[in-house]
Amino acid sequence: MTAHRRTSLTKYSQKQAQAAVARHEMLHAGRIGGGRAVFAFCDLSGLDLAGRNLADADFTGATLEETNLAGAQLDSASFFGADLRRANLAGASLRRADMRGACLRGANLIGADLYEADLREGTIAEKDMYGNLRVLQHDLGPTEMPTALLNSANLERARMTGVMAIQADFTDAIMKGCRLLRANLRQAKLSGANLENADLSGCNLAGAALDGAILIGARMDLAITDGANLKDALTDKAAGQKVEELPIPISEILDRHARWVRTEGREGAPADLSNVDLRGETHLAQRPLTALIAPGATFYGLNLEGVSLQGSNLSGADLRGTKLGGADLRGVNLTNAKISGADLRDAKLGPLLISDNRMLPARLDRAQARYTDFRGADLRRALFAETDLSYANLTGTDLNEADLSSALMTGTKLPPMVAENLAVFRTAS
Repeated sequence: MTAHRRTSLTKYSQKQAQAAVARHEMLHAGRIGGGRAVFAFCDLSGLDLAGRNLADADFTGATLEETNLAGAQLDSASFFGADLRRANLAGASLRRADMRGACLRGANLIGADLYEADLREGTIAEKDMYGNLRVLQHDLGPTEMPTALLNSANLERARMTGVMAIQADFTDAIMKGCRLLRANLRQAKLSGANLENADLSGCNLAGAALDGAILIGARMDLAITDGANLKDALTDKAAGQKVEELPIPISEILDRHARWVRTEGREGAPADLSNVDLRGETHLAQRPLTALIAPGATFYGLNLEGVSLQGSNLSGADLRGTKLGGADLRGVNLTNAKISGADLRDAKLGPLLISDNRMLPARLDRAQARYTDFRGADLRRALFAETDLSYANLTGTDLNEADLSSALMTGTKLPPMVAENLAVFRTAS
């Protein structure tokens, strides 16, 4: 493919760009003197526009190589045919942005919000001095994003038909309902990505890492999966024992357990749901499931709000995307569990008093808790040995005597005092 480069781009200095951005922000604030930022066919390479509000701005055909747009507000902005190679868009909001034909080779989009963004093919035509139209293309072609970093990015319902994303990193990305028809994802990293109801028809996934990915309802007609790693991928097939295969109906098992809890073991029987796929159970919220035995069970996406799970064994269980707001999880064992993206707001994860002088702490050792919402939760004395808390939200939590010393905390939101003490501790270590 022959590449054409536009040589007449208007070059912006940092000062000029900041002045245009300031006017744009004034417009959005409804202040007099504001004006929309139009950077179409301009050169903004290497400038620092991090954290600025550029929603609805026009970057059509612009060159933004290595531009810093981290944390910027870019909702509904036009990047049609723009050159964003190695640009920093980490944590930026690009909801419904027009990115057709944009070149994102090596760009950093970690944690970016690309909800309903348009990343399909696109070309730009311009008139030359003789009035003839000619197509402008970047050196690497349109819609290319090889080696781009999209770890934990939100690509829900994004349109990515035909995108070229060889060796791109989509680890833990949210890609629900994403349209990826005929996309080239050869050797891409999609470990833990949520591709529920995504359309991967005709996709090239040769050598791709899809281990632990969520593929429930995903269409994969004619997709190439030669050499792809699909270990532990969650599909429409049962992950473990089916509820229908249990020796007695699940409703009876739960009723017996409730009686066992209510009568302190005098009646009923404790439930053992080890390695059972419970995704079809829609009536577990508010249930008395104290001391439940369910290691390796699958609870993905269930509503478990207000459930009582004190002292339960949920080691290795899949609780990704579950709603556990207000749940009683005192003394729970979540060792090696998957709870990424779960809602644990106001949950009780403190110690469980099991005798006059013995407290059982909640264990989250080696759990995957990326992007988990713990806001307002009681996490006193909780054990987080080697827990992955990347980008989790722990603001407003009670972390008194909790062990976070070996937890992975990239981008984790912490209460101010805890963040300061942890920084001092890790520096001293």
